[in-house]
Amino acid sequence: MNQITLDGITLSLARPVELNLQWVGQDELLTQLLAAWMVIDERDIPFNPRLIGKPGVGKTTLAYAAAKRLERPVYLFQATLDTRPEDLIVTPVIGPDGKIQYAASSLVSAMLTGGILILDEGNRMSEKAWASLAPLLDDRRYVESIITGLRIPAEREFRIVVTMNEDSSTFEIPEYIHSRLQPQIYIDFPEADEELVILKENLPFADNDVLKYVVGFLQRAHAEDELYSVRDGINIARYALKMSSAGGGTPQELLRLAVTRILGREALPYLE
Repeated sequence: MNQITLDGITLSLARPVELNLQWVGQDELLTQLLAAWMVIDERDIPFNPRLIGKPGVGKTTLAYAAAKRLERPVYLFQATLDTRPEDLIVTPVIGPDGKIQYAASSLVSAMLTGGILILDEGNRMSEKAWASLAPLLDDRRYVESIITGLRIPAEREFRIVVTMNEDSSTFEIPEYIHSRLQPQIYIDFPEADEELVILKENLPFADNDVLKYVVGFLQRAHAEDELYSVRDGINIARYALKMSSAGGGTPQELLRLAVTRILGREALPYLE
């Protein structure tokens, strides 16, 4: 279904996303998110959970894994500093025939198809953008499009989850929105054994000793509350492996080079 007509107005729908993401470990977090989305009575409504944590800890991956567990189409909206209410709902576009057409956002497309919307890095948005979502996030479950004049209801199967980087909030989220984004699920850095499994999942072709070396680096950085993430570790190991294939030096020398190129010289003390 690429289009849908509401009150005589045709909306072109966004396509669901297919991401190459695998959630590894911390099954309790997956259970918490799925429980938040459950409806246990016909009078019940789902929660709108928010996933909070440092960059790179896997918030989007967790959200995607939970959505796929429910076998629903998944939509992604990347919030930015200049996200406008109309970006979140419906925008006019010029069609091939030169006439104005209306494109539903990924959020509205998820609402109309009973899909799941991942609103990524939601704390980058302004209050004006959030205000447009207020009726969707309570028991009204609709949004209003100023451009088309439509009131767009969400299908009963629609679910939403918001990810927030705890160090990247540009705008203060208003309290009336905070109260609608519950429960709050915090994702911390993984333990060493979980981190090793994640690295192996993403780099199955890598030598185990190299991955253990990278995990040691990450764990020392976590202990000092540095923001280096598993994503950084994957990039470090991958670059070192590429340099090795290109005819570089010893694994230790290449990992040192990779850390410098990926994170900068200030990260080198955590290699020891």
